Amino acid sequence: MRQALLTIAALLIAAAILLAGNGLQNTLLAVRGNLEGFSLTAIGLLLSSFFVGFVAGCKLTPLFVKSVGHIRTFTALASIASAAALGHALFVDPAWWMVLRLITGVCIAGLNMIIESWINERAPSEKRGRILAIYRMVDFSALLIGQALLTLADPLGFVLFAVVSILISLALVPVALSTAVAPQPIKGAQLNIRKLWRISPVAAAGTLSCGAANGAFWALGPVFVQQVGYEIGAVATFMSAAILGGALGQWPLGVISDLVDRRRVIAAIAFGAVLASAAIALYGRVHLWTLLPAAVMFGAMSMPIFAISAALAHDRAAPGEYVETSGGLLLLYGVGAMIGPLVGARAMDWAGPQALFVYAGAVYVIYATFSLLEIRRRPPVPFEDMAPYAPVPRTTPAVFELAPQDESDEDPSTLPDGFHRG
Repeated sequence: MRQALLTIAALLIAAAILLAGNGLQNTLLAVRGNLEGFSLTAIGLLLSSFFVGFVAGCKLTPLFVKSVGHIRTFTALASIASAAALGHALFVDPAWWMVLRLITGVCIAGLNMIIESWINERAPSEKRGRILAIYRMVDFSALLIGQALLTLADPLGFVLFAVVSILISLALVPVALSTAVAPQPIKGAQLNIRKLWRISPVAAAGTLSCGAANGAFWALGPVFVQQVGYEIGAVATFMSAAILGGALGQWPLGVISDLVDRRRVIAAIAFGAVLASAAIALYGRVHLWTLLPAAVMFGAMSMPIFAISAALAHDRAAPGEYVETSGGLLLLYGVGAMIGPLVGARAMDWAGPQALFVYAGAVYVIYATFSLLEIRRRPPVPFEDMAPYAPVPRTTPAVFELAPQDESDEDPSTLPDGFHRG
């Protein structure tokens, strides 16, 4: 295992730097936009624009790599993303920022796809599960570091935008200097909603709901903290608390979902997210030490829904369809994240900052109720046909190739003709 990690260490470092920079940028733009007097709709559009670019980047990156190769594509995208970060500080205008966020979404999707496809190429098949778990730890740790960096300087200044630009530029160094052989051409992910719904309605609805609710949280959570009266430092603490909760909830909830019908676990934690949302909406103004435990609970309940939904889809997908199915679910998450910030912003405009979590709670109430109805309508997957849970990050479709039971590890010839799990 040590040797396997050494072969991908540079790539993991690049991913950590890139994720930290992007995490800082997401929160910084929400905070700065609120301080500059942007409308809530405009702030919501910033993250929506990012996910429009993200989905486009997942489609375009394989074409770029095919034309000029991995290193050149990575260099170009990192340079553009670094310049875009500085562009936010040069012209403080909502429309300009939306264009930059769309461009950044394309670049971040492409950069992550290249890193993750490279990690997949270098990871031994028998160690992919552990490497995926380590990558998930890198993901959460980098997000926490990104939030902490928000306290380094005044969000109204130039320094934090320069930090984002520096981090994105530094992510280029480990990849550019790597002596590893470039991976095979990257596969594009297809979004076939009808097929995803046929495989598992609960998984498809879960990723869409998670994108709609959590996308609004990532875009407007920092604004919520500001508008209920807390200082900028509390923004970083609040967002970090939710991320920490998401990290703590991944493994225990994933293990439970391996032991019982995953749909019951999803329904239960969706109701848990409703309770956490209600606690934040009702008691968020009382004291920061009241707000933070509710934020931890919200992260612990809402953030694992995506990975458990992907595992549920894997249970029901045909052999050889896992990467395609899970990559499609990620793009469906992106669709939800395009819509969620806009609806959340309108709710806050109409009913105040607490309405953000009223909206998130409403999304999860509807989803949990739908899941319970589906449990009654469709029998569960037999336990012997369930695939082990994997804590998959919401990065790009390329990360699903690291999953320990993708099509490369499963021989369809050993299964009866026409066999589908579940």
